[in-house]
Amino acid sequence: MADFPALARIPTLWLQIAVVGVWLGIVLAIAGAVSRFANSDPEIVRKIVHIGTGNVILFAWLLNIPAWVGIGASVLAGITTLLSYRLPLLPGINSIGRKSLGTFFYAVSIGVLVAWFWAVQKPYFAALGILIMTWGDGLAALIGQRYGKHVYTVGGVKKSWEGSLTMAVVSYIVSSSILVAVHGNSWLTWLVAFVVALVATGLEAFSWYGIDNLSVPIASAGLGFLLSQLL
Repeated sequence: MADFPALARIPTLWLQIAVVGVWLGIVLAIAGAVSRFANSDPEIVRKIVHIGTGNVILFAWLLNIPAWVGIGASVLAGITTLLSYRLPLLPGINSIGRKSLGTFFYAVSIGVLVAWFWAVQKPYFAALGILIMTWGDGLAALIGQRYGKHVYTVGGVKKSWEGSLTMAVVSYIVSSSILVAVHGNSWLTWLVAFVVALVATGLEAFSWYGIDNLSVPIASAGLGFLLSQLL
């Protein structure tokens, strides 16, 4: 900062928000370009936004962004998504061909996890839960729709074993990467990551009205937090 005196005069919070804003701008620009020029399936565009925006939790954790910023953004996003079900505010995100509150639950889960784990000074568990939802659920949907040949049904919702396997593998990679980085490499760390991934995969199968966007991140983060007491 000494080499950039102008930056030194900008409050840290505004720099943090600027970093997040730039990232979100990049994500939306990529989604817009794919939608406009690649003639892609709307679900692919939706998942680009789903995965890209979820990674904001990493910036919040690593940049130590205050909890009230994340909670406030979650409330604003939640209100916007609820309105978008009546008004064409987010047509590219909510137009998925089925009744779903998934986008709303997505915003709620972020707010809940930020409030919970920032309060106990363990923000990495919020990151664990959100990133499992972001990457695991996002990639599971894409792989399942494109390559899912072995279908099963849970409560009237069709899933594929290929998609569920993707969810399990990605969830394990996310949870083990974060837990090893924070708690170190031990067999208990890998075991906790395995259990978290297994539970997340099971919950992702129960996706009525997009409820998995709430149950998966909160349960994954909560379970990881509880089991980590063994580490």
